[in-house]
Amino acid sequence: MADFRADLAGPGIGSYEELDRILPPNYSSLLSLKETQKAIFATKAFIEDRLCKALNLMMVTVPLIVDTRSGINDYLDRDGSRTPISFHIANDREAHPVDAQIVQAATKWKRMALKRFGMEPGEGLCTDMRAVRKDYFLDHDHSCYVDQWDWEKAIHFYEHDLEYLKQTVSAIWNVLVEAEEFVQEMFPALRDRRYPSLPRKITFLHTEDVLDMYPDHPRKERETMLLRECPAVFLIGIGWTLKDGYPHEMRAADYDDWSTETHSVDGRPCHGLNGDILVWNQVTQRRHELSSMGIRVNAEALLKQLQIAGQMDFLKYPYHQMIRNHELPLSIGGGIGQSRVMMLLLRKAHLGEVTVSVWPQVLKDMCARKNIPVLE
Repeated sequence: MADFRADLAGPGIGSYEELDRILPPNYSSLLSLKETQKAIFATKAFIEDRLCKALNLMMVTVPLIVDTRSGINDYLDRDGSRTPISFHIANDREAHPVDAQIVQAATKWKRMALKRFGMEPGEGLCTDMRAVRKDYFLDHDHSCYVDQWDWEKAIHFYEHDLEYLKQTVSAIWNVLVEAEEFVQEMFPALRDRRYPSLPRKITFLHTEDVLDMYPDHPRKERETMLLRECPAVFLIGIGWTLKDGYPHEMRAADYDDWSTETHSVDGRPCHGLNGDILVWNQVTQRRHELSSMGIRVNAEALLKQLQIAGQMDFLKYPYHQMIRNHELPLSIGGGIGQSRVMMLLLRKAHLGEVTVSVWPQVLKDMCARKNIPVLE
């Protein structure tokens, strides 16, 4: 029997022996190092502009550091396995100290920023977010340095539903498809028969659907089998406990709504107003996550999910009290991985080809053997 519980652990492949088998052995980048940098900045600017237009967002500044007492840092999951980097600021010889954390994502901060900037329903914000996630396993598509378009949009109460989520996902997908066309016009070498272009439409499936399709396989294998058949999927309801006794993947209890009951196209009961954009990476021949997003918890969903997660003590934080007291806008939001998108669109084998981070020597040696240029 497969180890389903182990499969819920944090992201990443999990061993360098397995990664050595996975990375392409005779890799050759379609673009030079200089061309890659030009493509990165041109494509990022294109996506940022189109994303803001498609979702009616405006660019705003975003913190790298937050006050620990605020409770607005993102814990990414609900089992406590991925914790933020914390540090003490003595300030004025300890007369006015501050305990701070480096953000892991700006999920909660963005919702508070909607209120701070006076965003009305239908208006939103987008950030060029930088974060550090120290508990990742560093492989070909996970780095401890994270860059995202972290965005958030205020919504009406009647938009707290599955159809609005799907409309928003489709708008984001259209931007990514257009970005691929843009960068291929700029660099025709990226039109390579080995690497088919993204499909024009994204497929929507619930985690319940995927479990029914592959009932004898753990989550990572289910995603792999699915994406081999359908190369672009938005997987709905990540966090809800499925009939096999496990959630598809752990998800924090206090930002996305993964517990609200919904229905599939054919009327079957499902759960969740959140999900991930997953694609099949033609270079690595693996699943590739581009975005995690969803409609955010209202007061009812927050209490329900904190009870499920055994985290009712989180209600002591100002952020959670504001949701409970209906003081924050209802919203939808997510993070789109910038380097993940660049890796996909530029046909790269490793995240380190499009972002500068720190990598263990074992990974650098492995990439050198395979002709994969890793930036540092």
